[in-house]
Amino acid sequence: MAMAASKGELVYKIYRALTCGLSPLLHLHLHWRKLRGLEHPLRWPERLGRPSLPRPFGPLLWFHAVSLGEGMAAIPVIKYCSQQRPDVNILMTTTTFSAFEVLENRLPANVIYQFAPLDTPAAMNSFLRYWKPNGIVLMESELWPNLIMDASKCGIDLALLNARLSAKSFRNWSRPVLFPLISLLLSKFSLIAPLSTVQAVHFQLLQAPPFSIHFSGDLKYAVDECELLVKDVRHIEDLQKQLSQKRVWMAASIHRGEEEMMLGVHNVLMQTHPDIVTIIVPRHPQHGQEIAEELQKGGKNVALRSQHDKLSPGTSIYVVDTLGELKQFYQLTPIAVIGGSFLPGLAGHNISEAAAAGCAVLTGHHLGHFSHMVIEMQQLNPLSVMQVSGKLELQKALMELFGDAKILESRQKAAKEAFHALSSSVVANAWNLLKVHLLRQVFF
Repeated sequence: MAMAASKGELVYKIYRALTCGLSPLLHLHLHWRKLRGLEHPLRWPERLGRPSLPRPFGPLLWFHAVSLGEGMAAIPVIKYCSQQRPDVNILMTTTTFSAFEVLENRLPANVIYQFAPLDTPAAMNSFLRYWKPNGIVLMESELWPNLIMDASKCGIDLALLNARLSAKSFRNWSRPVLFPLISLLLSKFSLIAPLSTVQAVHFQLLQAPPFSIHFSGDLKYAVDECELLVKDVRHIEDLQKQLSQKRVWMAASIHRGEEEMMLGVHNVLMQTHPDIVTIIVPRHPQHGQEIAEELQKGGKNVALRSQHDKLSPGTSIYVVDTLGELKQFYQLTPIAVIGGSFLPGLAGHNISEAAAAGCAVLTGHHLGHFSHMVIEMQQLNPLSVMQVSGKLELQKALMELFGDAKILESRQKAAKEAFHALSSSVVANAWNLLKVHLLRQVFF
């Protein structure tokens, strides 16, 4: 063990030297991203560890998530923490600009929001010296060596919630060169809460301390309630009225290449059900605009969410080219097809929001770490999630759901019941684990 630890320290020193030496190039890359609109035009210096807000007096808990999905999973825990301990200051960071645009208005007013610093020695040291967090909660797979090692040297307790590693990451960390480093990093955590048994085994194989591994449930089942702007509420309500006499299905979180399958299925459904409306929600808004442009070039009428278009007669495709509204659109459809799962190389998306809304849930077979969510729901009720292999199977499944109201209703009910069974107490469980393993010495 001592030899493994010394090897880990050696690999970490090499990493630290590299990130220190490459800092000027990383700064240039940051400027390049700013010019491309990938970083905040004014707040990008936060990525260098330069704060834009004052640190309040008192204990501070830092939550970090890389992007929108992980950030959304953190919000229910953050809100629960604020309710249970209003005296504790909470700092939330994310890496991506797209996450900032959505999450900034969904966090409680007392939560401080900053962009996460680069994992360079200078940026991380500056960040930690200024904010002086008493505890750090990392979401999912944010295993940054300088962050973890510097926090540990400062005596700051660390937790990893919804902990997971992709198959590729697990293979890479298991390589002889990186294995000592990941073992060293995981040894610094007071709490690792894996999102599945398989993930727990992966962390154990990477020599995470057994006493640090505890289950709370998957926080992506904790669908947070969020308030919409008045104009957005009106638009959703208007759209709901327009769809009330239509047959509706939604293709959510689709990636490039999947739109061809979804539009092909739409064309087939139109032959049997001319009143069909297909809502397409691409993973990235720009992709939605590209889809709309291609369809319009082909003579199709398309409604775009960003333009607040209404469904005019003859319009059967509605493209949602905005971020952060997926949950509201699930309320408008009885059927949700979850994309990012129909082509090799993709790794699925969260199905819980669709199930919570009472949709009949369909997905492909390329699910990555979301496979555990499908398995858990199907174990509770086999009707809760339907997996299909491609265009023909999806087409057949949708024809059956639109053709038999009882089958559709049974799948909707099964999805919602499975979701509620799996989501109960997950946030309270996570909070209790944080209290026991991370926060007791500091805050209690």
